[in-house]
Amino acid sequence: MRWSTYISPADHGEHAGLLRGGELYGLRRPAPLIELIADGRPRLAAAREEALNDPFEVLPASSARLLAPIPRPPSIRDFIAFEEHVRNASRGLSHQVNPVWYEIPLFYFTNPAAVRGPADDIPVAPGSERFDYELEIAAVVGRGGSDLDPRADEEHIAGFMVMCDWSARDLQQHEMLGNLGPAKGKDTATSFSGFLVTPDELEPHRSGNAYRLEMTASVNGKLYSKGSLADIYWRFGELLAYASRGTALRPGDIIGSGTVGTGCILELSTVHGTQAYPWLQPGDTVRLEVAELGVIESTLVPGPSVIPLR
Repeated sequence: MRWSTYISPADHGEHAGLLRGGELYGLRRPAPLIELIADGRPRLAAAREEALNDPFEVLPASSARLLAPIPRPPSIRDFIAFEEHVRNASRGLSHQVNPVWYEIPLFYFTNPAAVRGPADDIPVAPGSERFDYELEIAAVVGRGGSDLDPRADEEHIAGFMVMCDWSARDLQQHEMLGNLGPAKGKDTATSFSGFLVTPDELEPHRSGNAYRLEMTASVNGKLYSKGSLADIYWRFGELLAYASRGTALRPGDIIGSGTVGTGCILELSTVHGTQAYPWLQPGDTVRLEVAELGVIESTLVPGPSVIPLR
């Protein structure tokens, strides 16, 4: 199944919608997608039948105004689970890869209030001159739980989306000199593709520690990044197990994979130089695409000016 959250042209409200044959079948009852995924598959399967048999409306998916599938997630944890990325990014940030990366899957919490949809404009973070994209996959928690078994990920993942962790590299590097963060370097926006794709849709592509799905990023039509989800070092089940250790995951919580190898300008400019891969500027259009999952395509716009603290 492929589910969205969209704005209805009929009542201008948010509706959950099921994608089928290029058309979006709006769910009649006012149930947000985060409620439909809460008990795992049964409620989502029942909603599919409702949407197909008695839709609120049927719209061409290409013209629908899509939000992020989970517009207001309870939390967003973003991991760093691809080995090639952590090696290249560490070099770009003048760090060494700490052996702890191979012992536990590292993550930080990012801003649920900064969620953006698949076609929303993205403001450059205030004061940043080294603005970047990050090409990622996000898993969405369906049935919650605590202290999960890493082998039980299929029971707790409602689906997957494309994710872009917009990053202000100069702010990130500066604030992390204080041995905390990232915070403001990652605080401005996080984008998601328009559809939540359930794991059964991806099963034919299972490979390695995840799925063999090609991941690409382009800037102003030029191909920048290319990788595969199958190259991930930490499995999603391990990410959920670590995230839930000693606490609770809730329906709608988002688990980011971290950036695929070569999936950001930080890596590319470290290897090839900033002339070949310059930092993002207002007016640039960034397109992230993952096979079977969808597309994020956003244009950068000027952000607000910095207000001095003192």
